[in-house]
Amino acid sequence: MICEHDCVVLTEDIPDEGLQSGDIGTVVHIHQAGAGYEVEFMTLAGETVAIATLLSGQVRPIAKRDIAHVRELQSA
Repeated sequence: MICEHDCVVLTEDIPDEGLQSGDIGTVVHIHQAGAGYEVEFMTLAGETVAIATLLSGQVRPIAKRDIAHVRELQSA
């Protein structure tokens, strides 16, 4: 179960927000008992990139064997 303030992994690209599958975000709000989420995505320096409204199938909890990977944010 995903809770507020949990880190989650994006499971598909969201081009309109500049987000890619595998990006890590923090849940800031839960809609309809987990039907959807507001997720904040930030740079490692703490700059907010996007706050996206996502369906439950677009994110997953971080797994025990996941490893973080860094990519440089492309300019808009």
